[in-house]
Amino acid sequence: MTSLQNKIDFAVVIRVKHANPNGDPLNGNRPRTDYGGLGEITDVCLKRKLRDRLQETGHAIFVQSDDRKIDGEPSLRTRAESEKNGLGKEAFKKGAKREETAKKACEKWFDVRAFGQVFAFGKGDDANGVSIPIRGPLTIQSAFSKEPVSITSTQITKSVSGEGDGSKRGSDTMGMKHRVDSGIYECFGSINPQLAERTGFSDADAETIKTILPKLFENDASSARPDGSMEVLKVVWWKHNCKAGQYSSAKVHRLLKVSPDGTINLSRLDGLEAEEIDGF
Repeated sequence: MTSLQNKIDFAVVIRVKHANPNGDPLNGNRPRTDYGGLGEITDVCLKRKLRDRLQETGHAIFVQSDDRKIDGEPSLRTRAESEKNGLGKEAFKKGAKREETAKKACEKWFDVRAFGQVFAFGKGDDANGVSIPIRGPLTIQSAFSKEPVSITSTQITKSVSGEGDGSKRGSDTMGMKHRVDSGIYECFGSINPQLAERTGFSDADAETIKTILPKLFENDASSARPDGSMEVLKVVWWKHNCKAGQYSSAKVHRLLKVSPDGTINLSRLDGLEAEEIDGF
């Protein structure tokens, strides 16, 4: 299968209503915001959701979350070195052929050939391991809201103490829950054909990503994100006519104008078609 032949840019418009789209553990798990008050969903969070949706559709994923792993491997290292679920220990020993190991990893795991991965399993100069960096062709930016978001914080209590003899409320029975009342977020991404050549990321892989993006928040419900509170409104997909791209990604991304109420306007560039895909 040949690697990706055309540069791709894309954008995702997201609606958040009464949900915590991405909590900040260093700030009491409040929804992330920048210094200007704009809501933020980090690129790491978005890639996690992409991995989860890909895994649900049957694709092999290397970085599996603990609550969704399907192979029983306790760590990334054991997954990589597993004879059954990975490439075997020999592939990561000192003196192993890095390019061969990288190629096999890209062939086996979708997220490795898409996002890249660093396989670093040694400890110090005398380690029996090897460090193998893989740079992926798919990059995605953090999503930011179109205007400052309003955050509501609610104090909550447990009906039963988690500790003690039950004679009095423990400190663990009190807590806080936070949500964004309403917000429109947008994020942008690109897929680079030059890097795709090195990982084997193909046109078929790109089509898979295009199919997954509108369903980014399906089967992702939690107490912080109830079903229906996170929604992809629109995916915009620009496919250039060459590997280098007809225009810079920055220029392409500026074509999309999203209003705080969710109204979407899309400008055009000569020779570059935009495919608009409604959310799932």
